Amino acid sequence: MRLQADRVWFNTFGYLFVGVFALLCLIPFWLIIVGSFSSQEAITLHGYSLWPKDWSSEAYKLLLETSNDLVRAYGVTIFVTAIGSFLGLMVTTMTAYVLNCKDFRYRNHFAFYFYFTTLFSGGLVPYYILIVKYLHMKNSILVMILPLLLNVFYILVMRSFVSAIPEAIRESATIDGAGDFTIFIRLMLPLLKPALATIGLFIALNYWNDWFNTMLFVDDSQLYNLQYYLYQILSRMEFLSYAVEQAGIATSDMPSDSYKMAITLVTTGPIILLYPFVQRYFVKGITVGAVKG
Repeated sequence: MRLQADRVWFNTFGYLFVGVFALLCLIPFWLIIVGSFSSQEAITLHGYSLWPKDWSSEAYKLLLETSNDLVRAYGVTIFVTAIGSFLGLMVTTMTAYVLNCKDFRYRNHFAFYFYFTTLFSGGLVPYYILIVKYLHMKNSILVMILPLLLNVFYILVMRSFVSAIPEAIRESATIDGAGDFTIFIRLMLPLLKPALATIGLFIALNYWNDWFNTMLFVDDSQLYNLQYYLYQILSRMEFLSYAVEQAGIATSDMPSDSYKMAITLVTTGPIILLYPFVQRYFVKGITVGAVKG
């Protein structure tokens, strides 16, 4: 009876603590939503609040004025994220699988090669020369996909998931005559669903938030992704606000702060919707890692 009462108190306190912590985590996101629907004058006078002092949709009207370019940038980002995430996840998983195969003679050499790249880098200038002069990917959609295709940290994490799968599964399939691709596709991938969901989300976030490669290698405005397109809009707005202030003209009618909040919602909203679909796999992934450790 005593043990049951302690468990009830523990569960009550745990749920209460997690609930309060979740609400605290939602406050910044709620402030972004409220700020996007607040007028610039209200933000200037009262700052950010939990409820709008003066409702305004000027920020979203300003976004809709460039809706064609915004939709095109969204399309580029969605295409790059979808293709890059799929290819990156497959390459990462296959690399981790090969590095975990004990009958692969040079697996330690390749593992050291991958690890070595995390310690040293050629620098920005050689990277730019490689992409532009030798690979000829300037102003190409490939320049937003291939550079982010492989991440050594994700390979190491995936390798730990692969190593948690009993080696007897692969050995028995080999005895039955199955090849490496058959073992990988029909046996390994179904057992790696938690890892695929977790690493796949991280890869998708990298592609979704990338703007640096677009800034370096893309001059064609038709190929601008969402992040770089919105970065350009913000830069122009800040320059315009500075020029107007220098001219001595009031800038209270220009929704610069609320526009930033609206842009934040536009860029983070779709990717946040992925979390409920992969959340249940996070717990499985943590459990697998804990058992392996």
